[in-house]
Amino acid sequence: MRTEYYRGYLEILREELVPALGCTEPIAIAYCSATARRVLGCFPESILVRCSGNIIKNVMGVIVPKTGDMKGIETSAILGAVAGDPDLKLETLSKATDADVEKTRKLLKSGMCTVELIEGVSNLQIIVEMRCAEKRALVEIAFSHTNIIRIERDGEVLSRQETQTITGSKTDRSTLTLERIFDFAVSVDIADVKTLLDTQIACNLAIAEEGLKGSYGAGVGATLLNSYGDDVKVRARALPAAGSDARMNGCTLPVVINSGSGNQGLTVSLPIVAYARDLECGEERMYRALVLSNLIAIYQKNELGKLSAYCGAVSAAVGASAGIAYLHGASFDTIEDAVTNTIANVSGIVCDGAKASCAAKIASAVDAAQMGYYMAAEGRVFPPGEGLVKNDAEQTIKSFGRMGREGMRSTDLEILKIMLA
Repeated sequence: MRTEYYRGYLEILREELVPALGCTEPIAIAYCSATARRVLGCFPESILVRCSGNIIKNVMGVIVPKTGDMKGIETSAILGAVAGDPDLKLETLSKATDADVEKTRKLLKSGMCTVELIEGVSNLQIIVEMRCAEKRALVEIAFSHTNIIRIERDGEVLSRQETQTITGSKTDRSTLTLERIFDFAVSVDIADVKTLLDTQIACNLAIAEEGLKGSYGAGVGATLLNSYGDDVKVRARALPAAGSDARMNGCTLPVVINSGSGNQGLTVSLPIVAYARDLECGEERMYRALVLSNLIAIYQKNELGKLSAYCGAVSAAVGASAGIAYLHGASFDTIEDAVTNTIANVSGIVCDGAKASCAAKIASAVDAAQMGYYMAAEGRVFPPGEGLVKNDAEQTIKSFGRMGREGMRSTDLEILKIMLA
């Protein structure tokens, strides 16, 4: 692999595979709020949060971590102001105490925080404005969950980014292709990715195990194991679903994310771990499969954008299908076919916000990922011209990416209207 691609792909993994506490949308609001309070220099008397529709959609139904049972933008913003540490970014609420949560409950009742929908902006947009006496602070995030593009204090612009990519990324994603990703995965020096992937495995397994033994949400992961048995095909679905059960419903364990999403981080990693252990592939092959799965998911999200009406569990499961195929010793052509089969199957799953039922969507998407590989292993693949399937997997990813990015815009708006009705 060319040196510039090698270094670039490592940087993409390092940028994307980071720990996050709870669902990333409420945490992004808390991070924005914590940053605004630091800029303000005192505790605010009022907070105004303006958000894009996708942020509102993804915060409505999910519990804010550390709160036990509290949901919503106002909770996220106030707790961020009360206890958020902006230096911790997506783990900004990790130091919040019971006393901080109780203070947040009281401030919620006071009505100090108001929320407004902003339209005509990126799908991921957050503006937090705080006031204290004559002081005023404003912080704006756009395109990705920790990408601060504007900071103001008392009307003075302290920092501003004038131009952004669609992802808000600091790394170049334009070089990503399936073939280059595969070449990188099979040739990368494991020492360059081991620490990163060990953290992903440890964090994501820990929250999955908590989801299986605890009482979180609808208990999708536990239901799968209790009802369908404990073979690898079930565990590959149950582990990421259980992790989602926990993180969507208040568990305070961190998840190593992918493409700005904990659910996607669980989906790209835990099916690979399940299959690697079952097949006794050894650590090195598991690491290479994880690199393949993570980067293919990131590649698809580069086509889609961070948030949309297209369920991110699907793009993550497509990555998992490729990783599962690699663990079985599949050729690159078979991996391509597994990608095509998976994306052609479940790409119609819509995102109607972050919530407990995300666990079930993960389970369905991973089921499709497994079937996609097993079909490909038998030489079966959906041919070009069937719906949005094109001449090869590369073109098919772009085809479905266009559908999710452009074609589902009106769907996204209608979903939000229905949720707010």
